[in-house]
Amino acid sequence: MAFASMDGGDDNEPLAEINMVPLIDVMLVLLIIFMVTAPLLTHAVKVDLPKASSSANLTKPDNVQLAIDANSQLFWNGEAVDGEQFTERLKAAGAQQPQPELHIRAERTTPYEKVAQVMSEAARLGLARIGFVTDPSAAR
Repeated sequence: MAFASMDGGDDNEPLAEINMVPLIDVMLVLLIIFMVTAPLLTHAVKVDLPKASSSANLTKPDNVQLAIDANSQLFWNGEAVDGEQFTERLKAAGAQQPQPELHIRAERTTPYEKVAQVMSEAARLGLARIGFVTDPSAAR
Protein backbone atom coordinates (compact mmCIF):
# COMPACT_ATOMS: atom_id res chain seq x y z
CA MET A 1 0.00 0.00 0.00
CA ALA A 2 1.13 3.52 -0.53
CA PHE A 3 1.77 5.65 2.54
CA ALA A 4 2.02 9.38 2.68
CA SER A 5 5.53 10.67 2.88
CA MET A 6 6.98 14.03 3.85
CA ASP A 7 9.39 14.31 0.99
CA GLY A 8 7.27 16.86 -0.89
CA GLY A 9 7.14 14.86 -4.10
CA ASP A 10 4.48 15.06 -6.80
CA ASP A 11 1.19 13.95 -5.20
CA ASN A 12 -0.67 13.80 -8.52
CA GLU A 13 1.03 10.61 -9.69
CA PRO A 14 -1.32 7.63 -10.14
CA LEU A 15 -0.94 4.70 -7.80
CA ALA A 16 0.29 1.51 -9.45
CA GLU A 17 -1.47 -0.84 -7.01
CA ILE A 18 -4.90 -2.47 -7.62
CA ASN A 19 -7.35 -2.19 -4.77
CA MET A 20 -8.51 -5.80 -4.20
CA VAL A 21 -11.03 -5.18 -1.40
CA PRO A 22 -14.07 -4.27 -3.63
CA LEU A 23 -13.35 -7.22 -5.93
CA ILE A 24 -13.24 -9.62 -2.98
CA ASP A 25 -16.49 -8.18 -1.58
CA VAL A 26 -18.30 -8.72 -4.89
CA MET A 27 -16.98 -12.27 -5.18
CA LEU A 28 -18.10 -13.15 -1.65
CA VAL A 29 -21.61 -11.79 -2.31
CA LEU A 30 -21.84 -13.82 -5.52
CA LEU A 31 -20.63 -16.93 -3.71
CA ILE A 32 -23.32 -16.55 -1.06
CA ILE A 33 -26.02 -15.99 -3.68
CA PHE A 34 -24.99 -19.13 -5.59
CA MET A 35 -24.80 -21.17 -2.38
CA VAL A 36 -28.36 -20.16 -1.49
CA THR A 37 -29.88 -20.67 -4.94
CA ALA A 38 -28.08 -23.88 -5.98
CA PRO A 39 -30.20 -26.24 -3.82
CA LEU A 40 -33.38 -24.68 -5.24
CA LEU A 41 -32.37 -25.54 -8.80
CA THR A 42 -31.92 -29.24 -8.05
CA HIS A 43 -35.27 -29.66 -6.28
CA ALA A 44 -37.31 -32.35 -8.02
CA VAL A 45 -40.90 -33.48 -7.64
CA LYS A 46 -41.46 -37.21 -7.50
CA VAL A 47 -44.27 -38.26 -9.85
CA ASP A 48 -45.53 -41.80 -10.32
CA LEU A 49 -46.27 -42.04 -14.04
CA PRO A 50 -48.40 -44.87 -15.39
CA LYS A 51 -46.70 -47.62 -17.30
CA ALA A 52 -47.78 -47.90 -20.94
CA SER A 53 -48.01 -51.14 -22.81
CA SER A 54 -47.44 -51.21 -26.51
CA SER A 55 -49.68 -54.09 -27.45
CA ALA A 56 -51.56 -53.71 -30.70
CA ASN A 57 -55.32 -53.23 -30.74
CA LEU A 58 -56.48 -56.42 -32.41
CA THR A 59 -60.20 -55.66 -32.47
CA LYS A 60 -60.34 -53.19 -35.29
CA PRO A 61 -63.86 -51.96 -35.92
CA ASP A 62 -65.33 -52.28 -39.37
CA ASN A 63 -66.13 -49.24 -41.37
CA VAL A 64 -69.17 -48.37 -43.41
CA GLN A 65 -68.63 -46.55 -46.68
CA LEU A 66 -71.55 -44.17 -47.19
CA ALA A 67 -71.60 -42.28 -50.48
CA ILE A 68 -73.97 -39.45 -51.36
CA ASP A 69 -74.30 -38.37 -54.97
CA ALA A 70 -75.41 -35.03 -56.39
CA ASN A 71 -79.07 -36.17 -56.43
CA SER A 72 -78.93 -37.01 -52.68
CA GLN A 73 -79.02 -40.74 -53.40
CA LEU A 74 -77.39 -42.80 -50.61
CA PHE A 75 -75.05 -45.74 -51.26
CA TRP A 76 -74.27 -48.06 -48.31
CA ASN A 77 -71.00 -49.89 -49.10
CA GLY A 78 -71.67 -49.39 -52.79
CA GLU A 79 -75.30 -50.53 -52.67
CA ALA A 80 -78.07 -47.98 -53.31
CA VAL A 81 -80.45 -47.61 -50.34
CA ASP A 82 -83.55 -45.55 -49.73
CA GLY A 83 -84.37 -43.61 -46.55
CA GLU A 84 -86.04 -46.47 -44.71
CA GLN A 85 -83.27 -48.97 -45.49
CA PHE A 86 -80.70 -46.37 -44.48
CA THR A 87 -82.35 -45.90 -41.08
CA GLU A 88 -82.55 -49.65 -40.48
CA ARG A 89 -78.89 -50.14 -41.39
CA LEU A 90 -77.85 -47.26 -39.12
CA LYS A 91 -79.77 -48.86 -36.22
CA ALA A 92 -78.06 -52.20 -36.85
CA ALA A 93 -74.63 -50.55 -37.10
CA GLY A 94 -75.23 -48.57 -33.90
CA ALA A 95 -76.04 -51.78 -32.01
CA GLN A 96 -72.82 -53.54 -33.04
CA GLN A 97 -69.90 -53.85 -30.63
CA PRO A 98 -67.41 -52.41 -31.43
CA GLN A 99 -69.24 -49.76 -33.37
CA PRO A 100 -68.17 -49.34 -36.98
CA GLU A 101 -66.82 -46.08 -38.29
CA LEU A 102 -69.05 -44.24 -40.75
CA HIS A 103 -67.02 -42.88 -43.68
CA ILE A 104 -69.00 -40.32 -45.64
CA ARG A 105 -68.02 -39.59 -49.22
CA ALA A 106 -70.07 -36.89 -50.95
CA GLU A 107 -69.82 -35.47 -54.43
CA ARG A 108 -68.79 -31.86 -54.82
CA THR A 109 -72.29 -30.78 -55.93
CA THR A 110 -74.13 -32.61 -53.12
CA PRO A 111 -76.23 -30.18 -51.05
CA TYR A 112 -74.73 -29.63 -47.59
CA GLU A 113 -78.20 -29.99 -46.10
CA LYS A 114 -78.28 -33.67 -47.10
CA VAL A 115 -74.84 -34.33 -45.59
CA ALA A 116 -75.92 -32.64 -42.35
CA GLN A 117 -79.13 -34.72 -42.24
CA VAL A 118 -77.17 -37.95 -42.69
CA MET A 119 -74.73 -36.99 -39.93
CA SER A 120 -77.56 -36.01 -37.60
CA GLU A 121 -79.41 -39.26 -38.24
CA ALA A 122 -76.27 -41.32 -37.65
CA ALA A 123 -75.52 -39.53 -34.37
CA ARG A 124 -79.14 -39.89 -33.24
CA LEU A 125 -79.03 -43.66 -33.83
CA GLY A 126 -75.81 -44.15 -31.88
CA LEU A 127 -72.96 -43.91 -34.36
CA ALA A 128 -70.40 -41.62 -32.76
CA ARG A 129 -67.43 -42.18 -35.07
CA ILE A 130 -68.09 -40.30 -38.29
CA GLY A 131 -65.44 -39.26 -40.77
CA PHE A 132 -65.25 -37.67 -44.20
CA VAL A 133 -63.44 -39.26 -47.12
CA THR A 134 -62.06 -36.85 -49.69
CA ASP A 135 -60.20 -37.25 -52.95
CA PRO A 136 -57.52 -34.54 -53.19
CA SER A 137 -56.74 -35.35 -56.82
CA ALA A 138 -60.28 -34.39 -57.90
CA ALA A 139 -59.84 -30.83 -56.56
CA ARG A 140 -57.21 -29.98 -59.17
